[in-house]
Amino acid sequence: MKKYILLLFCSFFALCAAAQESTASFNVLKLPSMPHSAALGGKNVTLIEDAPSVGWQNPALYANTSDLSLELNFMNYVSSSTWMGAAFTKALGERHTLAVMAQYMNYGSMQETDEMGQVLGEFSPKDIIIGGGYSYLLSDRWSGGANAKFLFSNLGDYSAIAMAFDLGLNYYDEEKDLSISAALLNLGTQIKAYDNGLRTHLPCDLTLGFSMGAAHLPIRWHVTLSDMTRWKSRYFALPGEEEKEISFGKMALNHVALGLDVMPADPIRLSIGYNFRRGNELKAAGSGSWAGLTAGAGLNIKKFKFDVAYARYHKAANSIMVSAGYQF
Repeated sequence: MKKYILLLFCSFFALCAAAQESTASFNVLKLPSMPHSAALGGKNVTLIEDAPSVGWQNPALYANTSDLSLELNFMNYVSSSTWMGAAFTKALGERHTLAVMAQYMNYGSMQETDEMGQVLGEFSPKDIIIGGGYSYLLSDRWSGGANAKFLFSNLGDYSAIAMAFDLGLNYYDEEKDLSISAALLNLGTQIKAYDNGLRTHLPCDLTLGFSMGAAHLPIRWHVTLSDMTRWKSRYFALPGEEEKEISFGKMALNHVALGLDVMPADPIRLSIGYNFRRGNELKAAGSGSWAGLTAGAGLNIKKFKFDVAYARYHKAANSIMVSAGYQF
């Protein structure tokens, strides 16, 4: 079983490697699915956590969630934009886990004008993502999974539709508190284009991750490597640097997000992270030196879970993401 999953994974890897980010659409898929991953730099594919939203970033991780678990997420984005989601998991026996999830981005109200600049009214752009997921426990330490997602985007009189798929693998050694993962995210394309008929692919992303706890300290550190199929300078060019070659060291750092969890007591978790690419981009746009820094906290009380995270995705505003979970 593991052999066939690895062959499938490698086949989709080739498709992801051929994608060109300059024509990607539905970039809302890059936003974090839950506060804990947001607090660890914005993306994490190795979280061993009893929270349904972990599977949105690596479907293999559904295997670690409890039966009948529900999670709700909300984040303020830029200006009046809001990002919210819900995820639910159902275990089928000891090895199978099913999930359903939905996410919604509301961009607020905007003025609609004609070609002369005259105001015709207002409209509210939005993106909607609805999906289902499945994970299978391959052995005591290996799990694999997949997501299928339906995407709808509306911009006034124009709309677009797309389908996307995720594949994920995870290795988890509970004794060593070691988690290693690989995930191919957002494999797909538009089914219906906005207006001119040009269909573009989605922001395909090969992400690798490594998480490990310390033997005698209540900490866990995380390293996440994203966009691993993209190694051309133009992809990481900053404003005003489009014609410049970026050094290999700087390009490599732009793939990295680092995170640290501190657990001072059983029900409490504190998290901090740094996303190098986001920090470089926001600094170039005029933000301060702490632009790539993220932070958060979590609290478990019996069947309830609460999380909060801070991050900056745009120089104009800070974002706070919160979530609440319950195990039925």
